[in-house]
Amino acid sequence: MTSFKAGSVTYSLEEKTLVMGILNVTPDSFSDGGKYMNPDVALKHAKEMIEEGADIIDIGAQSTRPGYTPISFEEEWERLAPVLEKLLPTLEGTKISVSVDTFYPEVAEKALALGVHIINDVSGFTPKMWEVVAKSDCGCIVMHPRREWDYEDPVQEVHEFFLSKQKEAHQYGIPNERLCFDPGIGFKKTFEENLSLITNIEQTKISTCAYLMATSRKRVVGEVCGNPPFEKRLGGTIAADTLAINHGANMIRVHDVYDSVQAARMTEALMKVRRK
Repeated sequence: MTSFKAGSVTYSLEEKTLVMGILNVTPDSFSDGGKYMNPDVALKHAKEMIEEGADIIDIGAQSTRPGYTPISFEEEWERLAPVLEKLLPTLEGTKISVSVDTFYPEVAEKALALGVHIINDVSGFTPKMWEVVAKSDCGCIVMHPRREWDYEDPVQEVHEFFLSKQKEAHQYGIPNERLCFDPGIGFKKTFEENLSLITNIEQTKISTCAYLMATSRKRVVGEVCGNPPFEKRLGGTIAADTLAINHGANMIRVHDVYDSVQAARMTEALMKVRRK
């Protein structure tokens, strides 16, 4: 896979690892809930992440942390719209794209109408969501959601899920260059399953599609590192993400953009030397 198309922006995946900065406009996200509910504060943080090197700003208006309380698509859109209306016009003509983290087709449709570049769906894309994104040229980040039974082989399960979703996407006319797959670290998976998925990307990845790793500040990082506060999990996050890049991840989704960009660039430099 050499490129990822996100609406009007096309990224070369051979050039560098893409860094996706997290912007939660929620009161209850596990790490930064309540910090960016004000649209002006959210816009300021988005601009800060772009200055630090973010390629993509991923905006979520509904927490998906363990035990979260779902909100309606109307309320989710009420949180998203003011931020998108402020941010999107500032990015015209740039190589920065905006992703919306939603599992509501109704929200995705409204966001795409405003000019959002990527839909990031933690539910793995329902038929209705495929119908919505098929009407656009947006990028599609397809996450593996936990099924309600134990895996015999989580790596094989995730790989087969990705293959099935790739087939679905093709049925709706969505090509490989618009697809990115995410193994769903922390989403109803055990500690051992999370570690296995982080370390076995070659066995889950579809070579013709982009791959996202999202470990930032998550429980698995905390458990390994002695359960420090969320904001003190940067070292563990970078270790997981650099290993993921080394094994084939094309994107990393992070809270701490500046340090993560440095880690990605250093990892890429070392990988190039090793391959000579």
